[in-house]
Amino acid sequence: MITKDEIFGYTPDKKYQTSVAYFSMEFAVDQALKIYSGGLGFLSGSHLRSAYQLKQNLIGIGILWKYGYYDQARDSEGLMKAEFIRKEYAFLKDLGFVFQVSVHDAPVHVKAYLLPPETFGTAPLILLSTDIDENDELSRSITHCLYDPNEATRIAQSIILGIGGATLLDLLGLEPDIYHMNEGHSVPLNFYLLDKFKSLAELKKRVVFTTHTPEMAGNESHSYVLLKEMSFFYHLQDTEVRKMLGMQSDRFNYTLGALKFSRKANGVSKLHGEVARQMWGKSPDICEITSITNAQNNAYWSDTDLNAAFADNDDGHVIAWKKEMKRSLFKIVADQCGKLFDENVLTIVWARRFAGYKRAGLIMKDWGRFTRLLEQTDYPIQLIWAGKPYPEDNDSIDQFNQIMIKTRPFKRCAVLTGYELALSAMLKKGSDVWLNNPKLYHEASGTSGMTAAMNGSINLSMPDGWVPEFAREMDNCFLIRPAPGTISEEEKDILENRNLMDLLENVIMPMYYRNQDQWLSIMKQAAKDIFPVFESARMADEYYMKMYSS
Repeated sequence: MITKDEIFGYTPDKKYQTSVAYFSMEFAVDQALKIYSGGLGFLSGSHLRSAYQLKQNLIGIGILWKYGYYDQARDSEGLMKAEFIRKEYAFLKDLGFVFQVSVHDAPVHVKAYLLPPETFGTAPLILLSTDIDENDELSRSITHCLYDPNEATRIAQSIILGIGGATLLDLLGLEPDIYHMNEGHSVPLNFYLLDKFKSLAELKKRVVFTTHTPEMAGNESHSYVLLKEMSFFYHLQDTEVRKMLGMQSDRFNYTLGALKFSRKANGVSKLHGEVARQMWGKSPDICEITSITNAQNNAYWSDTDLNAAFADNDDGHVIAWKKEMKRSLFKIVADQCGKLFDENVLTIVWARRFAGYKRAGLIMKDWGRFTRLLEQTDYPIQLIWAGKPYPEDNDSIDQFNQIMIKTRPFKRCAVLTGYELALSAMLKKGSDVWLNNPKLYHEASGTSGMTAAMNGSINLSMPDGWVPEFAREMDNCFLIRPAPGTISEEEKDILENRNLMDLLENVIMPMYYRNQDQWLSIMKQAAKDIFPVFESARMADEYYMKMYSS
């Protein structure tokens, strides 16, 4: 059996002696390891990187997805399609044993793999797989696709992550001081721990929870009857669960359950912490909800040459570097879209998961004004969209394809596929402006703007998520003025489109072409203001101080 020293490969710093198991359905640690979909994975990946740099006593628990999330490709007409392609990872270490987890009252065999810390510079990460010969095809399929659309499969995935992960830790002799649920997917681990520690009070001493979802509808829930049939509650009956947690609804809500099992929980920005307390505060017997603002890892995301130019206050180098990075990005644009972009033209990027509330098409809400913006020549602009919808979200896929179709006639508009870590980095380095325009109070944190600012792309954003903690209008970013909360959603979209376009036409575009000194000042101030508050070393340390050691 592998030892803890062999798993970690480093001696934890005395400041971080509390041992932590960090459960997450996805981790984005490197382009080569495709076990993530978007923001949750980007966050957990940066957390593991900073945990390694700080030498924290933390181990990640996740799932080895055979087909990843999906590969975003194009069909014969150039529109988006999802492909599911088997992935191979020679750099993972087989831990050499198989154990069992009960799913639907039947044994499912689970194999564990280790991502050694030195491979990508992360805390150790153990990944679980059911895709092994000992299982039938149905059991093998549990770990095939991240966020499988089949309800029973999704439930089984949570069982493997939560109960399987906790079981594995015991088998390895790695019982942690703290079990950290990063989002509610791993909530079944609590039923395993309840069986182990025999009381809810003892369990609560050891469990913490991070919630990422500011919308009630986005919090996963399933019927008690189905969950009991699936062995979700381990050895408990559904009636026992309802009575113990005081949850009398017909459906078990993962987030509410996690809040009742945990000693402490956190939202992922100050604003989200307030929203989460409003959402759940009237529910009895939930834990305290504080906030720890998300952050991203500078060593992974930022460019060393640009950092040096910022440090030296070398504007000439900053300008030259930015143009070089734009040329690199535009090779991808030319390859995918057959359009030749100009590094001297203001380039705006909208790139993140495609979902309705994120409003990828807000800039084109007034189509006539949008086309005039593109056709005018005094202050030319280039626009790039990228991002992955959920593969079963037909509305978002249709939105992606409609943007692609509508912008095809314009030589300075491009929609890119393959939005993963590598393309995300290229877009941040190669853009001048990073556009973020979600519906207000719908974004829990949103971290892409942090890594954009690290790379000299100025945020143009709604004041949502992490942004209010960072933003100083016209000093380190541009802010889109929100519409009043009293009007309809359609009216909000119309007004916020108008505010966005006014800001572009009257401030951003003239400044870029006519006032380079002010532009550079905002860019440099933004990069300076990211550190250390929005760098993930602060975040990883804050989790120890506020959640693990307190």
